[in-house]
Formats: sequence, structure tokens, C-alpha cells
Amino acid sequence: MSGQLRILLHADDPVRRQGLSAMLQAAGHQLVQETPDVVLCDVDRDAVVPGEAEAPVVALADRRLRGEQPTGVLRRQVSPEQLDAALRAAAAGLLVRTPREPARDGFRPAADDTPPLLTPREAEILTLVGQGMSNKEVARALGISVHTVKFHLEALFAKLDATSRAEAVAKGLRDGIIEV
Repeated sequence: MSGQLRILLHADDPVRRQGLSAMLQAAGHQLVQETPDVVLCDVDRDAVVPGEAEAPVVALADRRLRGEQPTGVLRRQVSPEQLDAALRAAAAGLLVRTPREPARDGFRPAADDTPPLLTPREAEILTLVGQGMSNKEVARALGISVHTVKFHLEALFAKLDATSRAEAVAKGLRDGIIEV
């Protein structure tokens, strides 16, 4: 997605709100109060992340978020380039997550320690499989064919380097990709 995005900004701290507004406008985005393409939510201590009824939500947070995860989660010390890329990815339907912290001894984790990027549909299917649903039950719940479920599971197995449904769910839970 290129060009201007319509962004609804939630930020309680007026200084943060002003800084984020300037960052968004410098990237060419428009701040709106209605019909956004993406909702940007600055999450400090006790703030609640809004649901994704209006549009995908990208949260800026320094702590692990509880409950339903928004489309995007980044650290609050995000660069303008990272924020712009995350907003565009969320608007395009992708999940966005901050890379893991480097180890305290200064060594970064190997590239394969980073959880794979799943599409929203793949994450949805993995969650339902984690709840114990069969391929047929997943297909019925999502209104898709069993063949499509199998196609997504094959892609999941490849991305997660898993050989079974149980292993894929275990890796998804361990990496924080899904919550059951």
C-alpha cells in the first residue's frame, strides 16, 4: 500500500500525542477521527488497546499486552521509518511484531530465532487448531473449504518448521504467535 493512510491516533500523554502526530504527518499520513485505515494506540501503564472493529490496530507498548493481540505491536521507542512500515503493513492485512530484544551480553539471537511472520488467516487457523478443531471444523468455522485449510496448514508447517499439528501449535505458543 502506498500513499497516504488515514490514521486514528490514541495517545493519553499530550507530549507523546504531539510527537506521534508530527511523525505521522511527516510520513505523509492524515490524522482522522472517523473511518481510519489504521488505528495507532500509544499504550502506557494502564491504557487499554481498543478492539479492531474500525480498522487494524497498531499498539506502541513497552510491556507485553494481555488479551486479544492487536494487528501490530511495536516498542514505544519506534523510529519514524519503522512506524511508517508497520502502519502500511497493518493496513495491508499483515501482522506486525517487534523483533526480540538482543541478549544482555551484546550478542543478537540468530536470525532463525525470530518467529516467522504469519498471515492473519494462518494465525487464525493455527489458533483454531490449537483449540483442538479438526480440518473440517476449522473449514466450517471460517467458511472456507477443507482443501484451503490443508493449504494453509502446509504453509504453516513450512514457516514454523513443524512436522505435525501439535508441533506447529507448540511452536506458535512458545514464540508468542498465537494464544489459546
